[in-house]
Amino acid sequence: MRKLRKGDDVIIIAGKDKGKRGTIVRVDGSDRIVVQGVNSVKKHQKPNPANGSAGGIINQEMPIHISNVAIYNFTSKKSDRIGFKVDADKNKIRIFRSTGELIES
Repeated sequence: MRKLRKGDDVIIIAGKDKGKRGTIVRVDGSDRIVVQGVNSVKKHQKPNPANGSAGGIINQEMPIHISNVAIYNFTSKKSDRIGFKVDADKNKIRIFRSTGELIES
């Protein structure tokens, strides 16, 4: 079970976008994620008539290393760490380390 998943709200803790918050859009492999509105670059794209895409300069979000983000805890309004706990039905669930609350996902 992964600690961070698609749809989690995270805060950037290192790099040029430090302090920004966003939602995880995609998880690439085991160590890189794409966060909405973070680490965006301008990409020069050639037109491709086969796909129907026009050329030009587009903004694109690039992957960021998973160690540079932390999950955002809305109750404490801070970044937090993730822990695991086994509930009564023997299911592994994610919790916030500081408060022990269940992470809704």
